[in-house]
Formats: sequence, C-alpha cells, structure tokens
Amino acid sequence: MKAEDSRQVNTGEEESGQNFEGALHGAETDVTTRLRTKAEWAGESGLMDVVCERGNLMLAYQRVVKNKGAAGVDGVGIAEIKDNLKQHWPTIKAKLLAGEYMPSPVRRVDIPKPQGGVRTLGIPTLTDRLIQQALHQVLSPIFEAEFSESSYGFRPGRSAHQAVKAAQQYVAEGRRIVVDMDLEKFFDRVNHDLLMQKLSTKIDDGRVLRLIRRYLEAGMMADGMVSPRTEGTPQGGPLSPLLSNVLLTELDRELERRGHAFCRYADDCNIYVRSKTAGGRIMVSITRFLAETLKLTVNAAKSAVARPWERKFLGYSVTWHKAPKLKIAPTSLNRLEGKVREVLQGAQGRSLKKVIDELNPILRGWMAYFKLTEVKRTLEETDGWIRRKLRCILWRQWKRPYTRATNLMKAGLKEERAFRSAFNQRGPWWNSGASHMNQAFPKSFFDRLGLVSLLDTMRRLQCVQ
Repeated sequence: MKAEDSRQVNTGEEESGQNFEGALHGAETDVTTRLRTKAEWAGESGLMDVVCERGNLMLAYQRVVKNKGAAGVDGVGIAEIKDNLKQHWPTIKAKLLAGEYMPSPVRRVDIPKPQGGVRTLGIPTLTDRLIQQALHQVLSPIFEAEFSESSYGFRPGRSAHQAVKAAQQYVAEGRRIVVDMDLEKFFDRVNHDLLMQKLSTKIDDGRVLRLIRRYLEAGMMADGMVSPRTEGTPQGGPLSPLLSNVLLTELDRELERRGHAFCRYADDCNIYVRSKTAGGRIMVSITRFLAETLKLTVNAAKSAVARPWERKFLGYSVTWHKAPKLKIAPTSLNRLEGKVREVLQGAQGRSLKKVIDELNPILRGWMAYFKLTEVKRTLEETDGWIRRKLRCILWRQWKRPYTRATNLMKAGLKEERAFRSAFNQRGPWWNSGASHMNQAFPKSFFDRLGLVSLLDTMRRLQCVQ
C-alpha cells in the first residue's frame, strides 16, 4: 500500500499525526512480535484490545489489500475499501470494543472441483476480512504452540512441500501402507459448539469469543436470499484455516498418543503404517473417533488403505522403490492438460507467440509447485505433448496444402519432402506428431519463442535449492 494511501485511513483514534503505517515502525515482523508480547501481557483476557491495536490493524489492512479478492455482499471492492474505512471505522471499532459488532452475511460462490462436484466458498465483505485478519494475527501465536509437528497446513513457516517430503520419508522408513482419510465436506460440517469449546480453553475475552461465534453463524447470501448457518466454517475468510487447525489438533493428538506416523495438511490426513491389517484397524478406529469426538464424517468412497504409490497426497505420489521417489500424481497431470486445452481452444486465430505468452504463467506456476518431482520422464512427455499441440495449431492455421508445403520449406525441409508431407491427406493431430513437423519445428524453435519447458524449469529450480 502506498504511503499516501495509508495516511488517509482513519482508525478513529484521537492522536494527531498518527496513522496505520506509522504504527508499524517499519517492520512487519516487529509488529507481529510486539502483538504476541502484548497478548501475553494481556493475559489473553483483553484480546479484543490487542486485535484493535493500531499496528495490528494496519498490518491486516496491508495483507487484505495485497491479497485483493472479490467484493462481499456490500459490493465494496479493493478500490473503495480505503474510503469506506475512513468513513465507518470509528463506529466499527467502538462496536468491536463493546462486543456489539455484527458481521455481514458472506457471499456464496460455488466453484467446480477438479474431480467433480462443487466447493462452496463464503466470501466476507472486505471490512470483515480486515477484522478476521486482525483476529488471525493475534490468535495464531496463541494457538500455534499447541499444534502438532505433523500438521503442515496454513501455518507460518510450514508448507505443502514439507508435508510431501515427510510422507516420502515415512515410506522410505518401511511404512509402505497408507491410511488415506478424506473428511466429507469438512469445512461445511464443523460443529460450532465443539469449536467454541476448544477456543474458550485459550481465550478468556468474551468479546472475541462472541465475535468468532457470529462469524461462524453469519448467514450465506445467494441470489439475494440469506440462509442461516448452524455448522461449518466456509472457506473464503482469513479466519477459517486457523479454526480448522484448532479443531483438528485433537485428531493430531490422538494419532500421536497412539504412536502413529502421519502428515496432515488442513483436512487432508495420511497415516503411514507397515501392514494392511494395521491400516484397516486404524481406518475403523479413527473413523469412529472422528464421528464420536469431533462429529466429522470420513468419506468412505474417497478414503482407502492402500500402497502409497496407488494414492496421491497434495498432488504428489511416490514410486514403489525401496528409496521412493516423489512423482506427480496422474490426476495432477490431467488437470494441467485440461488447463492447456482451455488456453488452446480457438487458438487458430491467434499468433503462436500470443498463445505461448498465455500458456507460460500456467506452466511456471504449476512447475513451481511440482518442483520436488524426481521422475523426469513425466515432464518430458508432457513437454512433448504441449509442443505437439502447438504444432497442431500451426498445421490447422496453414489450411491449404500449398501453404503447408511453403511453410515447411521455410522451416528448412527440402522441397520434395515438404510437398509429400503437405499432401499426405492425414489429419492435423497425426501431422503434428510426424517427423516432418518435429524436424521443422523442434524444441529449439519453441525455446526461441519463449515457451516454458517443464523439464528445464524443474532442473533450474532444483539447482537453486
């Protein structure tokens, strides 16, 4: 956020010459440390005062603006949030401190899941996102010390890559059976009473507890109608990931008490054991524990006791070798191919350079996540498939046999071979994989156009590590 913007945000406090940005003292980490100390000093009974502390609010504001995101039910977007806060924040802050603030309903957004079905998101207003972020920044250090070492999702200094490497290590140690548990609609099924009970063990400030409860129960708006909520913590707000970890920490502690090796990332939990018999027994007992203790249901259709190389975890899988290698799960490759096909639809009317420029951000982002893969053949094959799709576009764009022959000769083929290839009466896909198109438009041709190579990117990323 620009400095001139921050000076215009009014927090409703009386000190002249102060502003959100000034309260940061120049360093985000300093603010986080100061807030943690302040929360401890408050004895966790005056937490709402810490939440509304000026530096905490400024840090939350910066993060909300940086994350951008869609507007909530009030229609206020990133461009309007500064003026909106300038006008309304004094009243909002007063209500927060009095324990009287009422959140707005969340806006319902359904997005398709890669493997079918939809995921329901609840998009809070930007003001509520700011408040939730401010809550998260204060509550996270309080609960972080309670979380398991085997929990990796939505935690500072932890990542999906760490979870994947830990899973690989368990398999390498001889735990070659995985209990892959999928919680059915977890974020929609969280029991509010259970969650609030767990929060109350660490939070004594009734204002904070009441506010969190109100966020949990805030209605969901779709087509102008607001539906009440009695369970769940819909994805879409900054607070939901922390609340999910608070609830599922009890699962972590139960698994640790039993001495199991496991990795959990949000609601995705894999337990690694040495025999299928043990795996079956654990599946039954943990399913019962989740149902009785946390009121959560295991999706039997998506859960299994199997070999790790037959399952996926956070988009990755492993090979069957004694020293297992990380590989990209087939479903992850299928999703990439689907995205590539979407970009290439109707590409005949565009230049190849423009198509490649549109593809590259997708390929870079995908490879940045899957940089841990140790099976290069998959990337070689996918690279080849993408280049073939692009050659197919060229063949279709040329349309007439004489145009095809001319372009093949320009690309370096001899006249006799160019004409024979152009008049072969085969389809575009066959020709895109034939030797004449591979010779005319090799990998070096696409490298010059700037096409991202998955294999080359992996090598560069792994060299940096």
